[in-house]
Amino acid sequence: MIAGRSRGKIRPPRRGLYGNSDAVDFDEAWTILRSALQEIHSKNASQLSFEELYRHAYKLVLKKKGDLLYEKVKTFEERWLADTVQPRITSTLDIALLIPSSEWRSTIATADEKRAKGEKLLRSLKEAWGDHNLCMNMITDVLMYMERVYCKDFRKPSILTASMGQFRDFVLRAPLHAEQDHDHTIAQILNAVILDQIHMDREGDVVDRALLKSCVSMLEGLYETEEEEESNKLYLTSFEPEFLSASREFYRKEGSSLLLDADAGTFCRHARSRANEEQDRCRSTLSPLTSPKIKAVVEAELIRKHLGEVIALENSGVRYMLDNDRLNELEMIYDLSARVDPEKQELKEAVRSRVVELGTEVNKPVGNTTLTTPPKELGADAKKPYSEKADGERKASEKPINQQTVAAIKWVDDVLQLKGKYDNILAVAFQGDQILQTAITRSFSHFINGFERSSEYLSLFFDENMKKGIKGKTENEVDALLDQGITLLRYIQDKDMFERYYKKHLSRRLLMKRSISMDAERQMISKMKMTVGNTFTQRIENMFRDMGTSADLSAGYKLYVASLGDPDPKRAEIEVSVLTSTMWPLETMMTPLKEGEQRSTCIFPSQIERIKQGFEKYYLGRHNGRQLTWQASMGTADLKATFPESKGTKKTRELNVSTYAMVILLQFNDIPASESITCEEIQARTNIPMNDLTRNLQSLSVAPKTRILRKEPMSKDIEPTDRFSFNENYYSPYNKVKVNVVASGNRVEGVEERSETEKKNDDERQGVIDAALVRIMKQRKESTHMLLIQEVIQQLSTRFSPDISMVKKRIESLIDREYLERIDREPAAYRYLA
Repeated sequence: MIAGRSRGKIRPPRRGLYGNSDAVDFDEAWTILRSALQEIHSKNASQLSFEELYRHAYKLVLKKKGDLLYEKVKTFEERWLADTVQPRITSTLDIALLIPSSEWRSTIATADEKRAKGEKLLRSLKEAWGDHNLCMNMITDVLMYMERVYCKDFRKPSILTASMGQFRDFVLRAPLHAEQDHDHTIAQILNAVILDQIHMDREGDVVDRALLKSCVSMLEGLYETEEEEESNKLYLTSFEPEFLSASREFYRKEGSSLLLDADAGTFCRHARSRANEEQDRCRSTLSPLTSPKIKAVVEAELIRKHLGEVIALENSGVRYMLDNDRLNELEMIYDLSARVDPEKQELKEAVRSRVVELGTEVNKPVGNTTLTTPPKELGADAKKPYSEKADGERKASEKPINQQTVAAIKWVDDVLQLKGKYDNILAVAFQGDQILQTAITRSFSHFINGFERSSEYLSLFFDENMKKGIKGKTENEVDALLDQGITLLRYIQDKDMFERYYKKHLSRRLLMKRSISMDAERQMISKMKMTVGNTFTQRIENMFRDMGTSADLSAGYKLYVASLGDPDPKRAEIEVSVLTSTMWPLETMMTPLKEGEQRSTCIFPSQIERIKQGFEKYYLGRHNGRQLTWQASMGTADLKATFPESKGTKKTRELNVSTYAMVILLQFNDIPASESITCEEIQARTNIPMNDLTRNLQSLSVAPKTRILRKEPMSKDIEPTDRFSFNENYYSPYNKVKVNVVASGNRVEGVEERSETEKKNDDERQGVIDAALVRIMKQRKESTHMLLIQEVIQQLSTRFSPDISMVKKRIESLIDREYLERIDREPAAYRYLA
């Protein structure tokens, strides 16, 4: 029996097999070979002798008859395919399959019928193709010598290659002869059937994928020319263009229909499912060669054309997904965006727009909060007697201030909550995409810097947490809290304004000893240094250095006093904080003065003055050339006050008060308990600024829980003629009583204070800009106007965003002061004057 092409090595016949005769009867030899070919195609080759058939073909080629043999074999194969194979396949065609594709799909009633009729044709083709390949391999073995000698010498295609072309031309592409006059070929109907099977598969019907794969493999095995170039595969030239065109139309219609009926999440799930289905279909049914092409079709027709509308869908689009934490749907829409747009422009804009909208909403309630400067008098009716009603009115008058501080903290909390939400969306749904991360970062920076009080509110947030929030939290929670605040600091452009507020709030925490943890304070400074650089934290670090030096000074002074052997057992102890005036925000820490008012020096009681002078002597004796200026408005004092009990016994309370309150209370040691003194008299004795005196007297005589002094008449306001006396009937259940000064804590600045702060900050910026200009020009010697401004803005951008008009004014100032001069040329330029 003749086997396939996997036989062993073929040897030519032995010499002498045909004798010495050179005569060859071609017709006789061809008759034998033709009969053998007929038997092979008829699947009746078991009785054939391979040796004999090979000998006949060998002798014909040897006697120069190879050309005739080659043509005879081709003619035989042509007739066999045209007269036997094609009619056999045509007999399996249903009449409905001959109708144009736009019509026959609707003629066949059900999906099962369509599938069955189409599969009948596919099986017939699969069988014919398999038989043709098997038979031609056997025939090629018989004609192997002809292929090796004749085909090679005359550059003819092998019989196998030629027969593949014949199958293409006389089976697939030969016109059909049916009863109806339809000018169709089997190849056209095959393409239509495969496309219909794929359409049914897309609609969810069950199809025979293995059968489809066999027919597709046939098309991949056939070529347009005998050169058999990869690009000329019948699959690529005939079937694939029709497949892509049909797919394009299918997804165009499906996309439009789906957009009308489905929400954004459903659309995304379906689109991604379709994309994955097509890739799977290329692997299991079609060809991997089609995978990138059908991917492009799905992305263009189903995704790219509708993505913008899906993103913008109301009640289901990206805005809805973001607001309702639909992370799975956001991940899908991100995946679809990444497929069709590397820049993710539409998704990026939707996310950016929503972040800015939410940030603006966060800013609105705070912006609507009334920001008024705390009144220097806490009411308008100075003659109104003090009562519960008056007390309620006093609380109401303080309420806006409290609301401002609460609103400030809430603003930061809301921004952090929004940041946490979008950080999670970025990590989970957007896979940490750098483009979207940049968009989100810029969005946060936009609305944070669009709110003029962001620097102040962030500093207040740190202040509140450093005073209260740290207590009860673990070290990890503290780190997380600080990191969150530092994250917002990165967004703030005017970091010099933040530094001003942070120093102001930090100074109160340090001097009033209100900070919960000094380690946390230092940790915060360390994190700031890593985020915004050493220049930003240098002066803040010097504040901590001053506090450490002051602690050493106080300890040294105590040892110094002990070495003097002071015999006074009632001598007060003093703890002094020596502050470097250029490093501490002394002006912002003090009570603002009225226009034209001079800051006065407080007159301390004699026992305090003596201690004060003793410390000055000690300090100046160790630091020559320095000057100490006492700031009584920034200190505190612990006093022991004795109040008589009703049964004649005395009770002692320890009072924690401000330094001014201590000076006020000590005045009452020198007058009998039954006598009183006026506000004017207290001011004359102490020289305390009236604003500070008023607030401290309110704390000591009006506040319900700390009425250590009596006030006549009792009202919530302080008038110069109001009289004050020691309240012997004062009672507190606590041994230690803290007397808070009215509105003395860190709070949101009023409009006037804010304006003053901005003015001082602008003044400081002028010096910074001057320094940058001189630094640049000293290095460059000459520079054009535009280049100089660009470099200044670039250098200062890490600290604040310089206003161009301010930079221009500083250039003019440097020219007036002869640091720079103009160069008479175009474009405008400057020269540095050494």
